Amino acid sequence: MTAATHSTLFPQVPDSADAVLEGLDPEQREVATALRGPVCVLAGAGTGKTRAITHRIAYGVRAGILQPSSVLAVTFTNRAAGEMRGRLRQLGAAGVQARTFHSAALRQLQYFWPKAIGGSLPRLVDRKIQLVADAAAACRIRLDRGELRDVTAEIEWSKVTQTVPADYAPAAAKAGREAPRDPAEIAQLYAAYEDLKRARSVIDFEDVLLLTVAVLQDRHDVAEQVRAQYQHFVVDEYQDVSPLQQRLLELWLGDRDDLCVVGDASQTIYSFTGATPDHLLDFRGRHPGATVVKLVRDYRSTPQVVHLANGLLAQARGRAADHRLELVSQRPTGPEPGYAEYSDEPAEAEGAARRIRELIDSGVPAAEIAVLFRTNSQSETYEQALADAGVPYQLRGAERFFDRPEVRKAGSALRAAARFGGNDSLLDDAVDLPSQVRAVLSGEGWTTEPPAGSGAVRERWESLAALVGLAQDFAAARAGATLSDLVVELDERAGAQHAPTVQGVTLASLHSAKGLEWDVVFLVGVAEGMMPITYAKTDEQIEEERRLLYVGVTRARERLHLSWALARSPGGRPNRRPSRFLKGLRPGSGTAGGQAAAGGAGGVERGFRGGGDGGGAAAVPRRAQRTPARCRVCGRTLTDAGEMKLMRCEGCPSDMDEGVYERLREWRAVQAGRSGQPAFCVFTDKTLMAIAESVPEDERELARIPGVGMRKLNRYGTDVLAICAGHEGVGLDEDD
Repeated sequence: MTAATHSTLFPQVPDSADAVLEGLDPEQREVATALRGPVCVLAGAGTGKTRAITHRIAYGVRAGILQPSSVLAVTFTNRAAGEMRGRLRQLGAAGVQARTFHSAALRQLQYFWPKAIGGSLPRLVDRKIQLVADAAAACRIRLDRGELRDVTAEIEWSKVTQTVPADYAPAAAKAGREAPRDPAEIAQLYAAYEDLKRARSVIDFEDVLLLTVAVLQDRHDVAEQVRAQYQHFVVDEYQDVSPLQQRLLELWLGDRDDLCVVGDASQTIYSFTGATPDHLLDFRGRHPGATVVKLVRDYRSTPQVVHLANGLLAQARGRAADHRLELVSQRPTGPEPGYAEYSDEPAEAEGAARRIRELIDSGVPAAEIAVLFRTNSQSETYEQALADAGVPYQLRGAERFFDRPEVRKAGSALRAAARFGGNDSLLDDAVDLPSQVRAVLSGEGWTTEPPAGSGAVRERWESLAALVGLAQDFAAARAGATLSDLVVELDERAGAQHAPTVQGVTLASLHSAKGLEWDVVFLVGVAEGMMPITYAKTDEQIEEERRLLYVGVTRARERLHLSWALARSPGGRPNRRPSRFLKGLRPGSGTAGGQAAAGGAGGVERGFRGGGDGGGAAAVPRRAQRTPARCRVCGRTLTDAGEMKLMRCEGCPSDMDEGVYERLREWRAVQAGRSGQPAFCVFTDKTLMAIAESVPEDERELARIPGVGMRKLNRYGTDVLAICAGHEGVGLDEDD
């Protein structure tokens, strides 16, 4: 952990506004001191964005520029909002409102509803799935539990994209959504759901935003009262803003522009919920006078992890990729990412569990290790492998495998078949345990081929498929095992998972891992069909899968392990291959077809506001954008300061002119003696090596070498170029 991203549990409150700025890097300081007008912070993974924006708010409050009660900071999770409030309190800026969009909107709605509408605010329903079920019953449409979840998700997407029932079908088609039912049916269910809410006088989670928008649009007096309360806005994770949230933000702002947004288009992984990075990417167009700050100093991960993350994005395509950031690690060097190929998924899980056991035995805390996978259905294999290895674990963002409704129901069906199977015609043709399990679970929705598309139907099938695979493995391990034996095994496995595992290894899907970090990360199942997932068909969907893998990679601080299996089960057909995203990045996988990141390095661009002519002047960068340093031999992005001066990796071959290098060293010694300074103050050894390797012919070429600034170019440029040209005795005459 570093000072740039982590603090002690009980830090001292800074004693002044200037003290708030201490410890910030140059770009973070730019964020903290840019307190007026629109500000856009493009923050790569691990670059300390939360630190930057909380110090920005605290500096403004402590300097008397911002009133705490006039600031509204919004983010997307209660955890993130709570962390922000805690940090602000530690910085001496208590009283600032830090909330989620929904929490902030709900407070305003509760306060203004009696005045704007009359009466009390309708009751907010916690879960809408029962209402959807009732709407389906009213429409005489039968939905199973999985379909209920999928239809509910479609209704939520429609509302955050401000799509009414009549427009659902064309809107879904335009967005490329694969509807879980006929679009006309979903539109009918959506309309019935809305009618049912009105009849019962209840509202849902999305209505909180929709109604707040409606009140602010229709009641100018209410809008003005809100704007009088809040004059300064900060929005975190801006790449995840939906059209509805953006509309609410615009109404909060009115005609003002004191807005700071923070985000990273390369971490957009929730587009299926209506999130879009367009608002972040279009920010400069909407606010020509904006200050844009790029944070690329990565304080979380080692150079080796950062190199892989940059490599993933270098191959990306699309609009978000055009604005990607090239991270530069600020941490000491670490181990290279590990890559492992296994014969099947159980072997992959056992390999990960074995390595985790070794790490824990060597002193790595279990809580600092995570296993990340693409879908929740993959968790069971790893739960069992870790349990077999005696490793405690905890699940994040998912129900325990044996707690899932479809698994509990399947267990009941298997238990009934074990007791009364002799009278079940389904089992007449089942000759062994695996075929018996397949026959029973076919009645629960299992099929030989997975269903098309994503969502609850797919997840349910994958859970049942995991049980089928488990039965196959059990039968292979215990000859003659019966259905009753399998039921006992399932009960024992379910019971073993009830032990406390709070301090254990984290098992999580890649989506639920967003915003978290661990010392050691195992990225498993990194194979075609899983990463990218099978149902990702369009270019946009494929690129979101790449960003999802990027998020997974950047969760690791020190060690990163990636693995894949050639087959699903032991003895299965080994027809899988590693993810296309690893091509050119893992050893022996050929050459990547990517290009340099267009987003470039960190820095600041300040827009200029128009003069008295009333027209908005075009945004002009304050400082030229820097490009990432790359090895001139192999092309790898350079993160080490010494390598950046050499413009090559330490391990790449050098073509240094030894004669030029020695003459430069002699000349430097004389110059240092004359000025009474250490030799490195003239030029460092690495700079001299870089000069001797490139042998510049003019001032322009010499100025490109890191370590040769304008001051040194003016002072020493003539001598250095003369030495490179082969002139003898340059600058060595003590009497000159």
